[in-house]
Amino acid sequence: MKSHMLLVLAALSLVACSKQSPAPPAEGNAPSATVAQDAASTKLDAVLASQSDEVKARYAARHPKETLEFFGIQPGMIVVDTLPDRIWYTGMLLDYLGPQGKVIAADYSPKMWALFGEYAPDPKEKANWTGDFLAEAASWRGQDDAQLGAIQYGAIPDELAGTADVVLLMRAFHHFARMEDKGQYMTQALADIKKVLKPGGIVGVEQHRGPEANPDAWASGDNGYLKQSAVIAAFEKAGFELVDKSEINANPKDQPTEQDFVWRLPPSFATSQKDEALKAKMLAIGESDRMTLKFRKPA
Repeated sequence: MKSHMLLVLAALSLVACSKQSPAPPAEGNAPSATVAQDAASTKLDAVLASQSDEVKARYAARHPKETLEFFGIQPGMIVVDTLPDRIWYTGMLLDYLGPQGKVIAADYSPKMWALFGEYAPDPKEKANWTGDFLAEAASWRGQDDAQLGAIQYGAIPDELAGTADVVLLMRAFHHFARMEDKGQYMTQALADIKKVLKPGGIVGVEQHRGPEANPDAWASGDNGYLKQSAVIAAFEKAGFELVDKSEINANPKDQPTEQDFVWRLPPSFATSQKDEALKAKMLAIGESDRMTLKFRKPA
């Protein structure tokens, strides 16, 4: 996607030259996992360093390195990215996963999109989304980037069953949750995720987190927030195992009340576009408090 692979190779070479050569592994043993992790970390550093200043400005709130490493994403993997974007995270993954890897962009089904009310896109935009997306995103790829695919929830091709190493749900699960009573879209999404993952595959969830004390109806997803306990319960009910949880993306300053929704905060500032004093308060809070959860499909 970007012409930074020389930077990646140079960084890897510097790392190799700065360390003593490790002792050869015992006959029949695989190379040290630590060496592979160090190389992957160096490559991810180079990918993140190559982004624009505008993108880098959000690292303090989004913690892309820590988040991707927490989910265990490595070059060469097949990763499904829900709600793909030129940068977050599809573009970064194209560079990071490399030519042996693959990013599968995943969009909501056209039927689910139609339920978004005034925010629903023109149905024509979603009628041939997979083909249109691949045509657009072809220009994002560089010579040494990962392969690229596209799918829609509710229509996972059988040939992709059991192929993905990781599925990412970055600030997207509230959409499925809020549409559950309109057509079991959360239930279907969890089934689709289980279908596309390899046995032992990982689901990485980063999601706006609402206080456990707030009413369940408020935390249904309509306001952008979900309760962490409810997300864990939904995945476990669907047959996934909770592997780990992290406070990487926590923000204790975000304490929403029953009158708040997540889009009041940066970068949206939905309630303060014309109120500089209120915008300053929202900026002081920062981006939302977010849970970061790692689930596994049983082997």
